[in-house]
Formats: sequence, C-alpha cells, structure tokens
Amino acid sequence: MITRFALFEGRIRDGQQEAFRAAILSQVLPEWQAFPGALAVRVNFAEVRDEGAPEIPMILAISYPDLASVETALASPVRARAKAATEAVLAQFFDGRIHHHVTTAHDHDLTA
Repeated sequence: MITRFALFEGRIRDGQQEAFRAAILSQVLPEWQAFPGALAVRVNFAEVRDEGAPEIPMILAISYPDLASVETALASPVRARAKAATEAVLAQFFDGRIHHHVTTAHDHDLTA
C-alpha cells in the first residue's frame, strides 16, 4: 500500500483550533474522500508534541493501492477542488506550509 502524507507545518491562529478542525472535517474532508482510487483517508489533529519538535497541527494521510493510483488521483479534477477547499480553510486559520511525502506502508496489526 502507498500512503501520501500532507504535513501541515506551522500554527493555527490563536483561539481558532476548534473552528479549524470543524472546517477541515466539514469543508475539505469530503473532497479528500473523493480522490479516485483512495482506499483510506486519515485526518490526524495534533494534541501534544515533544519539546523542540516542529509544530505540525495536522497530518493528512491518503492511502492508495499503488503509485499509479496516486498519480491518477493527483491528475484528476478532484485535486483542484481539494486544493481550493484546503486553501480557503487555511487562509482563515493557518500560518505555515504544507509538504507532502509518499511512502510505502508496512502495517503490522497487533490486535490480530
């Protein structure tokens, strides 16, 4: 499985954390879920971090079956819609940058 991560490095403006989270889930998540070929979408909001660690208030992870599916999703019209929705929310609440990382996942379920 391939997972494409988006790390939102920066800060949520003071007093806006709950509004940011609500806007992401209501306005942007549906667009991320619409990516063709996506198997899973995980929105992770930060709660705590190590002292000295960079501030990353959110990490998005979208999993796909293979790299070709990632490329298809990124070339689809959904990407433009998702980017516009993301940028609209970030303009209201977030100061920072986003960087993406594509990884090969090796899950090891400890509950099985």
